[in-house]
Amino acid sequence: MQEQMGLILWHHLLLFSNLVSLCCGLSSDGHALLALSRRLILPDIISSNWSSSDTTPCGWKGVQCEMNIVVHLNLSYSKVSGSIGPEVGRMKYLRQLDLSSNNISGPIPYELGNCLLLDLLDLSGNSLSGGIPTSLMNLKKLSQLGLYSNSFSGEIPEGLFKNRFLERVYLQDNKLSGSIPPSVGEMKSLKYFRLDGNMLSGALPDSIGNCTKLENLYLYDNKLNGSLPRSLSNIKGLVLFEAYNNSFTGDISFRFKSCKLEVFVLSWNQISGEIPGWLGNCSSLIRLAFLHNRLSGQIPTSLGLLKKLSILILTQNSLSGLIPPEIGSCRSLVWLQLDANQLEGTVPKQLANLRNLQQLFLFENRLSGEFPQDIWGIQGLEYVLLYNNSLSGGLPPMSAELKHLKFVKLQDNLFTGVIPPGFGINSPLIEIDFTNNRFVGGIPPNICSGKRLTVWNLGHNFLNGTIPFTVANCPSLERVRLHNNNLSGQVPQFRDCANLRYIDLSHNSLSGHIPASLGRCANITAINWSANKLGGPIPPELGQLVKLESLDLSHNSLEGAIPAQISSCSKLHLFDLSFNSLNGSALTTVCKLEFMLNLRLQGNRLSGGIPDCISQLHGLVELQLGGNALGGHLPSSLGILKRLSTALNLSSNGLEGSIPSQLRYLVDLASLDLSGNNLSGDLAPLGSLRALYTLNLSNNRFSGPVPENLLRFMNSTPSPFSGNSDLCVSCHDGDSSCKGANVLEPCSSLRRRGVHGRVKIAMICLGSVFVGVFLILCIFLKYRGSKTKPEGELNPFFGESSSKLNEVLESTENFDDKYIIGTGGQGTVYKATLRSGEVYAVKKLVGHAHKILHGSMIREMNTLGQIRHRNLVKLKDVLFRREYGLILYEFMDNGSLYDVLHGAEPAPILEWRIRYDIALGTAHGLAYLHNDCHPAIIHRDIKLKNILLDKDMVPHISDFGIAKLIDLSPAASETTGIIGTVGYMAPEMAFSTRSTIEFDVYSYGVVLLELITRKMALDPSFPHDVDLVSWVSSTLNEGNVIESVCDPALMREVCGTAELEEVCSVLSIALRCTTEDARQRPSMMDVVKELTRARRDAVSLPKQAISGSSSSCLNLAT
Repeated sequence: MQEQMGLILWHHLLLFSNLVSLCCGLSSDGHALLALSRRLILPDIISSNWSSSDTTPCGWKGVQCEMNIVVHLNLSYSKVSGSIGPEVGRMKYLRQLDLSSNNISGPIPYELGNCLLLDLLDLSGNSLSGGIPTSLMNLKKLSQLGLYSNSFSGEIPEGLFKNRFLERVYLQDNKLSGSIPPSVGEMKSLKYFRLDGNMLSGALPDSIGNCTKLENLYLYDNKLNGSLPRSLSNIKGLVLFEAYNNSFTGDISFRFKSCKLEVFVLSWNQISGEIPGWLGNCSSLIRLAFLHNRLSGQIPTSLGLLKKLSILILTQNSLSGLIPPEIGSCRSLVWLQLDANQLEGTVPKQLANLRNLQQLFLFENRLSGEFPQDIWGIQGLEYVLLYNNSLSGGLPPMSAELKHLKFVKLQDNLFTGVIPPGFGINSPLIEIDFTNNRFVGGIPPNICSGKRLTVWNLGHNFLNGTIPFTVANCPSLERVRLHNNNLSGQVPQFRDCANLRYIDLSHNSLSGHIPASLGRCANITAINWSANKLGGPIPPELGQLVKLESLDLSHNSLEGAIPAQISSCSKLHLFDLSFNSLNGSALTTVCKLEFMLNLRLQGNRLSGGIPDCISQLHGLVELQLGGNALGGHLPSSLGILKRLSTALNLSSNGLEGSIPSQLRYLVDLASLDLSGNNLSGDLAPLGSLRALYTLNLSNNRFSGPVPENLLRFMNSTPSPFSGNSDLCVSCHDGDSSCKGANVLEPCSSLRRRGVHGRVKIAMICLGSVFVGVFLILCIFLKYRGSKTKPEGELNPFFGESSSKLNEVLESTENFDDKYIIGTGGQGTVYKATLRSGEVYAVKKLVGHAHKILHGSMIREMNTLGQIRHRNLVKLKDVLFRREYGLILYEFMDNGSLYDVLHGAEPAPILEWRIRYDIALGTAHGLAYLHNDCHPAIIHRDIKLKNILLDKDMVPHISDFGIAKLIDLSPAASETTGIIGTVGYMAPEMAFSTRSTIEFDVYSYGVVLLELITRKMALDPSFPHDVDLVSWVSSTLNEGNVIESVCDPALMREVCGTAELEEVCSVLSIALRCTTEDARQRPSMMDVVKELTRARRDAVSLPKQAISGSSSSCLNLAT
């Protein structure tokens, strides 16, 4: 009755208003609109239509009346700007106000709350700002509120939601903050509720469960937290729930008995617990996404009931167990993303039933076994991302028929076989990454047929053949990585490479020259073609690569000078041409590369001096110039390079003069190597280098006392001060500071013998002249009589005369067994002490000595005799007879490492410091053979018995080059071609007789394991057919800690100390060296760096971390 009376009254009011307008001109609503138009900027098509001369606004554009009263104002999508004036509140009978999708700015006028009859208010899609006025709570008849896509800020007024008629509330995409008012539960008619894209915080009120008619709930992109309320279970008609990118916690505690969900997205939260099994009852579910949460447990099999599910995203959780085969029943699936979890087992073959699948993300799990080949038959596949698992199998030919395939990322798995030759012909490929698998055969030639390929990574496989033409001529290509394969032939010419930014062809067998056309790749920033067989000069066209930041051509056979045009590559920060055959004086060229950080030119034939302009490289952190033919003095300008921190290596050159005082400014330098030069003077400038971690000043002519700061290196082995006879230690005999100074004398003793030394020098000079004349005479007589020597007489090489042979025979009593100190596959070793007091280790080669006296053998012996390194046994002399050959080495007082570790009874205590120094010294020696000898020398029989220890326990590798000598011998054809010792031999030696440096790395890894475990390579305690490598690996893989494999005496020493971290690191290095896959083994240069880093990291370990490390580091698994 009251509603009828109200309706009658409203009609009378309308009639009265109409009569007033007829009598008195434009109505009040018209005047309100005109006043409103003075603040709103209306387009001409509207403003020209709104005229004050009209008697009624009912004919105006955007205005709708009933009985001459304005009830609707709709100016949406009308290009209106300006602001909303308070005049809007004068339109008392307005029921709908729609100003959406314009460019209106300013606040909502408070007076809008006077429009009490409004049931639709839409101001969305403008530039309105300020807070939501509290007056809007007066609009009790409002059923739809649209304020989205503005810049409203502040909190949502508490009373805004106290409206039982509101059905649709759109507040998304603003800057609203604060919490969601609990009054939200009073919107009993609410169906659509959008708060997404704001800055709301706090919990979702439990009262939300009172909105039982709610169908769509959008809360994403806020800062909401707390648990999702159980009261959500009351909203039985909920169809869409998106709450991603918040901070919700707790598990999914609510449950829908009669589930109507079609979209359920909780991604990017902190939801924990398990995925609820009741989701299988949501038969209408289309999209389910729980990306980046903390969900655990297994994927429920009930998800297989979701026949309409098209998107399933469970990425980045802690889900475990198997992938349910039932997922294969979700025939509508288009996206299946289960990546970055802890899923294990095999990929179910039932996934091949998902014929609509476009995206398959299974990467970064623990999946294993053969990947079902039938999945490659799903014709709509666009993304196949399987990387970082242990999946095996191959690529079937049908994978080349996929017409929509864009991204294939299989890296870090165990895939095998040949990549189908037609792969890429039919597909619009964008990214391919097969890195670190076991693919064989050639690279498909048409892989870039789609002209969209940007990433092409096939590194660390067993691919062979040549690099196809398309690598250098794929216009879309940005990154190429073909490193660590068996590729050969020449690098193709570059024609269309405008987008290429990175290319890594390192560690292959590529030959020929670097193509000059590489200079066309104007946008390239990084080139790594190291460790190949490239020769010829560096093309000057590389100077055109003005964006180049990193260039690594190391370990090739490049010749000629460094082209001056390289100076145009002004952005270069890494420049590595080390270990080539480059010559000339090119350091002035690199002086112009002002952004240089790492400059590595060691191991070449560069000449000239180190120019002062090197100081222009202000950011330089590493300078490697060792192993060249540089001369002159050390420039004082080196002291300007105050950022030099990683290394300064000027070793093995012809530098002379003293160390400039300015070097004292290199206070951050960690590694300094000036060894093998002709430097002199004192070491005072180095006294301030307190960051030094490695130091080598050996084999120079330094004099005077060692600075106090460098005394910490006194016990290092090998000594960084050896070969400097005039260096001394400022301490008195018996002083504790002299302990371990076994290389240098106290300065007091050096001064006492100074006077006598000058007399001796004069006598030596005179004696040298006499000896020189005598030797020339002997050589002349020997040459003249060489043609008439009896058949069995000595054929000396490096030898003085047959008298040395006689002394050897005399001192060993014709090689009596009691002088034997070692035996091996190439002969027996005797200790010989000559009358002069010289002690030699004499290796007696028996059997085919008369067959090896030929030119290549003599040249090789000459080469070996010239090799000098502190961790290699020096070859002193070689004597040949018909019956045998004798190789004379320097004698090592402490015998072999085998004697120390296994041969002595009782076993001597071997501190970790000594074991580590032996490991590092041996690594240095092997790295020298592999990297600094040209061609590289492969030992082929690294074992404890071939690592000899001098009186200071410094390791020296023996028998290097012996294997090569036997290969050179004509008698080599009578042998099997396999050289090595069982237990130390790499697995691949079972099917290959070709020597590689990886063989040595494997053997070295076994030596490391023996140092740590103090067990033999084939220990009697092992079961049959078990060696040290397999025993350590299996023991650790069973979950045991390092204590189970480590020498008990060593564990007692290092437990609870920083040295335990070193032991763990060295064990990790040993396991990498002995990995079955030869390609995965580090180089010996890398081993040296990692061993050095292991000690540096352990030394810098905070004290509070040491006690924790004694337990955490023990859980070492391979």
